[in-house]
Amino acid sequence: MSVARVTEITAASPVSFEDAIKVGIERANKTLRNVKGAWVQEQTVSVEDGAIKEYHVNMKVTFILED
Repeated sequence: MSVARVTEITAASPVSFEDAIKVGIERANKTLRNVKGAWVQEQTVSVEDGAIKEYHVNMKVTFILED
């Protein structure tokens, strides 16, 4: 039987929401072991001069705790 933990992270990208998710998961994998999934809780954008400047995502990342 395994035990999981959930941590919340925020990531950003000037390209897209999908890229922000990818950046966030890649960064989480550098610190957390056994990352198994993520739930995108919120998506927002930064706007400058009427155009989207940056895409932001808040995610809950699930990882399995080691024994």
